[in-house]
Amino acid sequence: MSTRPSLAAALVALTAPATAQQVAPVVVDPAVAKLRDAALSDTLAFEITEGLTTEVGPRLAATEAEARGRSWAVAKLKALGFRNVRVETFIMPVWLRGAERGEIVAPYPQAVALTALGNSGATPPEGLTAEVAVFRTFAELAAAPDGSLKGKIAYIGHAMQPTQDGSSYGAFGAARRAGPALAARKGAVAVVIRSIGTDFHRNPHTGSTNWPQGVQPIPAAALSVSDAQLLERIAERGKPIRLHLTLTPRFAGQGTSGNVIGEVPGSDPQAGIVLVGGHLDSWDLGTGALDDAAGLGIVTAAAKRILDGSRPRRTIRVVWYGAEEVGGLGGRDYARVHAGERHATASESDFGADRIWRFEVNLPPSAAGVADRLQAVLAPLGITRGSGPAGNGTDIAPLFAQGVGAVDLNQSGLQYFDTHHTPDDTLERIDPAQLQQNVAAWTAMLAVVANAPEEIGPVAPRK
Repeated sequence: MSTRPSLAAALVALTAPATAQQVAPVVVDPAVAKLRDAALSDTLAFEITEGLTTEVGPRLAATEAEARGRSWAVAKLKALGFRNVRVETFIMPVWLRGAERGEIVAPYPQAVALTALGNSGATPPEGLTAEVAVFRTFAELAAAPDGSLKGKIAYIGHAMQPTQDGSSYGAFGAARRAGPALAARKGAVAVVIRSIGTDFHRNPHTGSTNWPQGVQPIPAAALSVSDAQLLERIAERGKPIRLHLTLTPRFAGQGTSGNVIGEVPGSDPQAGIVLVGGHLDSWDLGTGALDDAAGLGIVTAAAKRILDGSRPRRTIRVVWYGAEEVGGLGGRDYARVHAGERHATASESDFGADRIWRFEVNLPPSAAGVADRLQAVLAPLGITRGSGPAGNGTDIAPLFAQGVGAVDLNQSGLQYFDTHHTPDDTLERIDPAQLQQNVAAWTAMLAVVANAPEEIGPVAPRK
């Protein structure tokens, strides 16, 4: 039995007057509602997710595996009937994972589960052993005196908890993104962090770290949350901790990544492009199912439903971005190459495959009716309208900086960071019913935005 509210009930709620003055109801186009409801039986998104993770597997940026992913994407988009399918390549640095081992040498010898962070430096082949300086938060590390970590391994903890909107990732992610470089400037010979995740499994979470110009990369690894808590419990006993660390990643010069593009041509070239995307590359511990094969499946399946129907007013451009995980390089290159084209909106699916619970927009006042129609058509899927401005997505952030409008379809993040960047990011984490709800929402969004009669002009650039 379906638990989704009926379309009629949703419209009653949406059109109830906020004041004594009666407001005009927002009527859902029956054709859009039909597209939305048909998408609740979609199988293409799962087919794409399954195919990419099975036939290509993990897709580390600028490697041969990512190149196979691009070839797979081109063949898939052409087979589905998308127009103007092509690859736009760019050159980037290549980082490759090596051996990774860790063990507590003293006071209580035992092995720990860890993985190198992207862009980590390397230990000597035989590893290194040093005393651990424990910082339970990034702020504690920042407060440490310059030079105080000379010859030590810094440990950085945090208190990340699950949140529906994923805000905890931004709040605590500095431990990974900036912590290693900060520790290096204070003299550390290596860094281990508590994985940026919300699970308590013995799976470490990888992810990129950044080295500002002038900071030499040092070995940097993430401990599984279980092992990070072990380290903190040992520290509470007041005895010095010595850790042996072996990490042998390497920087392998320059390589090629690229963005794969396919289109649903529109009837009005002057109306602007509606861009939807996700990223093709993934980390190499799992098969990149949640991050981000599912996102690619969702946006492509939704665009395919528009492709198979009446021609939209605006061209819908589907972009499978390269090299997102290592710094959003594909998004930056796309914005550079296509800076002269008019984009009406940009939207990205890169937060797993859980249900969409909220949408937000950043549109000019002239397009206020678009948001109202989205509210009406998405309500039966259990999606509410948020109050904040849209603008999420690493790959599309450079477009927002150029003043492109935004529509965000926000998935629940309550479970996402249990498997994010871990070996458990595999097809088994995908719930087909939740995936279908996503496709229905994206199909409805595209049907409304791509055909909106209003002009969707530029908005204030986001910094």
